[in-house]
Amino acid sequence: MTAASLRTAASAPAGVVETDIPSRLDRLPWGRFHTLVVAALGITWILDGLEVTLAGAVAGALRESPALQFSSTDVGIVGSAYLAGAVLGAVFFGWLTDRWGRKKLFFITLAVYLTATAATAFTWSLWTFALCRFLTGAGIGGEYAAINSTIQELIPARVRGWTDLVINGSFWVGAALGAAGTIVLLDPTLLPVDMGWRASFLIGGALGLVILLMRMWLPESPRWLATHGRADEAERIVAGIEDRFRREGHVLNAGPFPKIRLRARTHTPLAEVATTLFRTQRQRTLVGLALMSSQAFFYNAIFFTYALVLTEFYDVRSDHVGYYILPFAAGNFLGPVILGRLFDTWGRRPMLTITYAISGVLLAVTGWLFAQDLLTAATLTVAWMIIFFFASSAASAAYLTVSETFPLEIRALAIAFFYAIGTGIGGVAGPLLFGALIETGSRTSVFAGYLIGAILMLAASFVASRWAVAAERRPLEDIARPLALED
Repeated sequence: MTAASLRTAASAPAGVVETDIPSRLDRLPWGRFHTLVVAALGITWILDGLEVTLAGAVAGALRESPALQFSSTDVGIVGSAYLAGAVLGAVFFGWLTDRWGRKKLFFITLAVYLTATAATAFTWSLWTFALCRFLTGAGIGGEYAAINSTIQELIPARVRGWTDLVINGSFWVGAALGAAGTIVLLDPTLLPVDMGWRASFLIGGALGLVILLMRMWLPESPRWLATHGRADEAERIVAGIEDRFRREGHVLNAGPFPKIRLRARTHTPLAEVATTLFRTQRQRTLVGLALMSSQAFFYNAIFFTYALVLTEFYDVRSDHVGYYILPFAAGNFLGPVILGRLFDTWGRRPMLTITYAISGVLLAVTGWLFAQDLLTAATLTVAWMIIFFFASSAASAAYLTVSETFPLEIRALAIAFFYAIGTGIGGVAGPLLFGALIETGSRTSVFAGYLIGAILMLAASFVASRWAVAAERRPLEDIARPLALED
């Protein structure tokens, strides 16, 4: 602990922490520490993308499996089971993340996620498969809350937007790997149909063990520690980070830095969470619900049923679906990487408005062309690649918005709340609806589903244009006043 920090702590009233930790973290230049944070957190999304892609791409194999023999509706059911688990897991683990800390929940949610993913390979019926998918979703729902909280609290304000978008967008690197894997694993000449999809889930679970090692060095959030009365521990972590930068040759501003005074708390009562979300910050809550619900329906309805569209309407073999998902994934990853900087420079509100609006308009046009049978499997994939170049940035920015516009004390639970409500409204219903629409064999019916997604995205664009917060390059404590702040 520095001498200045010791003097500050000695002069502060009991239970009150006066700290400059947020200012010191925000003033850091980009360094190896931040790169490692991106790698350690981004690899989780890579694994998630790999696993979800395998689950989507094996839809055809699940219908052909002698053990399962799923219908299109069954595929929709298991997709919704995954998302239902993600909803409940996000809320439960999000609550624990704010109460127990970011780092501890990293390992709990990862253990649930990996165990359930591997167990999926041994399922023998619709209900066992759906149960494993439910538990897998619960683990990844908790990951969203813990990881997005950590991104916000460790990354400097000036690059917080781009970093958040790239980490969330790295899901699509995993999607590409998963798509490439299915080309091999689902090839019936290499593996029997009933073995290929099982191997896909086993490999996904095994690869996730690497994350355990990568996360060992990640520190607890110093902001969270300070709020919970562990100022000495927070100071040691930040001082260690600063020393690492100096050893790497960086010259750091020595300060003094602005300080904030926080009254330490062990947890935040749920009544205070509700008051913050629905009374004092209800406008931000409206924005979060609009962004999360629309992108969840848009993404999950299309991505979870894309393999079915290819096999039902274009007679694409299930072991060839991966070829079409690869360019789809490329567009999704390139969007946040290329457009992400604009969220920090041009600003959150204009970029949210534009990316949501473009996504909605292009989806409506693509849906109409699909209904008129004017697209081939290849041209439909090109259309998705273009659409999701913008939609991926929009979706990642939705997570950015709900994780930086609410106070630290409820950040993880707020992320979980919006993820749960958005996914519950838009995500669980989406795969079920589209599974049933595809089952009809009617292009017009599927177009109606696409049109719903387009309207939701356009509505969210309007909401963002009016009420989104201009959070670019601003400290978190400036965007959302901490609940524990002492005036």
